[in-house]
Amino acid sequence: MESKRRTAARSARRPPVVIVGAGRLGGALGLALRAKRWPVSLHSRGAEGRQRAKALGLKHATPADLRRARVVILCVPDAAVPSVATELSATLPRTAALVHTAGALSLDALGPEQKGRARGSFHPLCAVSSPRDSLVGHTAAVSTRSRALRDVLRRMAADVGLSVIDVPEAHRAAYHAGAVMSAGGLVALADAAVAALGVAGISPDAALAALLPLMRSALRGLEARGPSGGLTGPIVRGDAGVVAAHLGALPEDVAPLYRLLSRRALRLAGERLSPESRAALERLLLRS
Repeated sequence: MESKRRTAARSARRPPVVIVGAGRLGGALGLALRAKRWPVSLHSRGAEGRQRAKALGLKHATPADLRRARVVILCVPDAAVPSVATELSATLPRTAALVHTAGALSLDALGPEQKGRARGSFHPLCAVSSPRDSLVGHTAAVSTRSRALRDVLRRMAADVGLSVIDVPEAHRAAYHAGAVMSAGGLVALADAAVAALGVAGISPDAALAALLPLMRSALRGLEARGPSGGLTGPIVRGDAGVVAAHLGALPEDVAPLYRLLSRRALRLAGERLSPESRAALERLLLRS
């Protein structure tokens, strides 16, 4: 009897999970859950997906696994979420929650609410480029109207080393825009910086090799002291002459970006600037 109670408690804490999609995120999440002894399997209709699951050492979901699943996580391209959700809804038991991993999509992408079926989203804020990438130390954005599903998703996140933030459905676009700026936007910013060094005759490879450690040091300062305390450069020093020289030297497609970022930096600089320095920078940066 005691053994049955322990088994039931484990099942309640770690309910059976089926991950749909054997790509990078599906594989990474599957491996992370398996390492923490979650009952997890991967579902893929294609032979290639089944081979990827096998290569990762992950169990391929059988029809019985799908019937037993309590959480079904869709790690598929955003555009495929509605059709995959519709197809699964026709066969899964109502007790199986549907969860997508698309940061930009609302819960409605999983289809209309159905009595007895919880819907949710679980979006890891991690640039996963390989199924063997670790999720530890990152954050998952969670959204659901089901308290029970929220508890499961929070336990899942904690077990694989993810912090959790809750995202209100009404503000999902703003959340995802911020996430995109911090990842893809950072890459685009690095490309603009490489272009600036290119004006000085520095090759793209050499420029990137020089800039990446600088960017890492800036992120360390940001982590240690926050946006305002981690700010460096001519804006926080109030050096309008340097900023003017920068604007005159940059390529035409990079200068507007520099101007916008410098305006943001000027706000972060706060009271550290004298009124005269702030006024000189504002004249430069507000000029069209």
